[in-house]
Amino acid sequence: MNKPGTQTSRQQLNVETLQQENLQFSGTTGVSANNRGLGFIPAFMDTETGNVYLSCFANGMPAPIHVLAGLPDNLTETHGKSTTALSIKSSVISGFVREETFYSREQAAQATALERVH
Repeated sequence: MNKPGTQTSRQQLNVETLQQENLQFSGTTGVSANNRGLGFIPAFMDTETGNVYLSCFANGMPAPIHVLAGLPDNLTETHGKSTTALSIKSSVISGFVREETFYSREQAAQATALERVH
């Protein structure tokens, strides 16, 4: 998959940071609820390897939002009592895939803003 760049922030993702990102990008297409109809699929990218992972529930079904439970164990840094991932490697960022290209949340918001202008 192509990647038009990555976020510079390396804050370790967990449930709380995903909620903070949703607040930060509220009202933009950097949030799943606002970009779903534009072909964006919630995903994660490991910036160390360039590997992209679509967001899935723990059972492997595609998730309509960013969900940590479906990420592979090699990305998990902290487990809870129920073996549910609480946080993942700091090299992993949240974003979206559209037409086989990974977009960070910021890039998704910028891309759709530019599309509206043209």
